[in-house]
Amino acid sequence: MSKNIVLKILFSSFFFAVCFAQAQVEMELLKASDKARGSLEKGLTWESEVTTVEDGESTIRKFKVKATGVDANVEALEPARNKGEIYLFNDRTMWFFKPSLKKPVAISSRQKLTGQAAIGDIASTHYARDYNPKIERIEKINGEKVYVLMLKAKANNLTYDKIRYWISDVSKKAIKAEFLTLQGKPFKRATLEYNNKVSSNGKMVDFVSKMEIVDAKFKNNKSILRYINPKMEEHNKTLFNINNLKR
Repeated sequence: MSKNIVLKILFSSFFFAVCFAQAQVEMELLKASDKARGSLEKGLTWESEVTTVEDGESTIRKFKVKATGVDANVEALEPARNKGEIYLFNDRTMWFFKPSLKKPVAISSRQKLTGQAAIGDIASTHYARDYNPKIERIEKINGEKVYVLMLKAKANNLTYDKIRYWISDVSKKAIKAEFLTLQGKPFKRATLEYNNKVSSNGKMVDFVSKMEIVDAKFKNNKSILRYINPKMEEHNKTLFNINNLKR
């Protein structure tokens, strides 16, 4: 074997090892950021209040969210006309049910929930499962090192095709996002806050308290998701069984 061939093999092996290590770092960043948004091993319960402002008018909707792993049961509480409606997340499959229906109907996580919030925004927090991350660049925000990741959907039935995601190097929490078209243009932007705490494995950890989603073109149009009274809570598997949604 010639020296040139040996050098090419060594270089290729080194390049592959570097790329593999980089991919691991990117995925670990994404996994860490997911934890503060509900991607924990045990069950979680919280109330979600969604305030929407569009064309100068404001509306409020409230939900009870019960989640375990990749499953979630989201029940509408307010307003009264929506009370009893349920959005059921079974992994990447979603269902909608309300008392006037005989059986649940399949829906897309991309469908509008209210204002700028899609149905998938209310409880779909497993970005490490759903997206392939790639570090675009490193920035400093308020003196803090932040990784800017490009997330590309692993499937075509996810809430967003592409997301530009800012994750703090110190806290490993996402601080903002841009939701992009397939062509890479932002159509919504979001900022996140973490003023909640939940107990996980005997430790108190930060949990998201607010996500504000703003229309990229019409900045006065926005939806603010507030996460209220989150707590660790075991849920029976029957809660996420579509057959239990029938009248």
